[in-house]
Amino acid sequence: MRKRNESVTVEHERAAAAAAVPGPLDKGCSLRRSLRLPASAAAEGMKRPLGRRYGLWFRLRKLILWLLGMYIAIPFLVKLCPAIQAKLVFLNFVRVPYFIDLKRPQDQGLNHTCNYYLQPEEDVTIGVWHTVPAALWKNARGKDQLWFEEALGSSHPVILYLHGNAGTRGGDHRVELYKVLSSLGYHVVTFDYRGWGDSIGSPSERGMTYDALHVFDWIKARSGDNPVYIWGHSLGTGVATNLVRRLCERETPPDALILESPFTNIREEARSHPFSIYRYFPGFDWFFLDPITTSGIKFANDENVKYISCSLLILHAEDDPVVPFHLGKKLYNIAATSRSFRDYKVQFVPFHTDLGYRHKYIYRSPELPRILREFLGKSEHEHHH
Repeated sequence: MRKRNESVTVEHERAAAAAAVPGPLDKGCSLRRSLRLPASAAAEGMKRPLGRRYGLWFRLRKLILWLLGMYIAIPFLVKLCPAIQAKLVFLNFVRVPYFIDLKRPQDQGLNHTCNYYLQPEEDVTIGVWHTVPAALWKNARGKDQLWFEEALGSSHPVILYLHGNAGTRGGDHRVELYKVLSSLGYHVVTFDYRGWGDSIGSPSERGMTYDALHVFDWIKARSGDNPVYIWGHSLGTGVATNLVRRLCERETPPDALILESPFTNIREEARSHPFSIYRYFPGFDWFFLDPITTSGIKFANDENVKYISCSLLILHAEDDPVVPFHLGKKLYNIAATSRSFRDYKVQFVPFHTDLGYRHKYIYRSPELPRILREFLGKSEHEHHH
């Protein structure tokens, strides 16, 4: 019995030893297992870039859907809040260049310019710059506001400049135009409408027009019999024709009106504007143009010119990307056939695309002094004789 137990124990030990030493079959299984490990690792490695690509596509699709949702939501937002569209027309909240002190025009190279503040209405204050002709530059140094006001009575014509939307009276291209006009012998008076620059008040078409009327009357009260011309640029052309129509109706017209880069009316301009990505959107007029009208914004140059009785000069660059050239040409055709201009000169001056003057660089034209001299010279000659 004891021997048998010992033999059983010996057999168990042999079996355990045999199990510990791999046989040919076990070697094959081990090899297969070792070969499987790299294969599964490779599969996992392939899954990772696929997972990343799927995650990237998911995020991209999410972004596209979000943008599409915003694109669809914006028209409804504008329709429900017409004030948004009004802000996009005025852009008075955009102050370019930034960080300039409008009280110090000399910082912009205008050493012969004085800063004023006028009050067209209660609770409304507008900032004004008055640049004297370059011939008076030396005399103007260090002078106060009273001297500048009295200088308006000197024998030099005055240009009231009405700027477009966005920016301030200290905008770079505007300052360069003041310098050009000053060098040609003109006083230049410009200002920021209520809500622009450092002027106080809320912007509106009516308010902008009233501000312009107030400044015009302020100039006339000091300029004596000197010619006063009105120059409007871009959105400022809408203010200019509003103003001149009103002046003609009260029989105190300016000596001439100059429109740089004008449009016909704000609806046609908004429809033609290159940044109007919704122009082909179903119901574009209802969503975007009607809210402009609801906000009381029309700037109807095409209607105003039918009631204007003074000489009119239109300047427009063919490569204007903001106010399409064809709108300026259309406005000229309306004015040229209007009975109100039958006794006055109406002229359209295009600037070729190759010149690159675009929307706001016509002041660079070497032909501009000649154009102004020939157009305005007649009225100046009549004034002095």
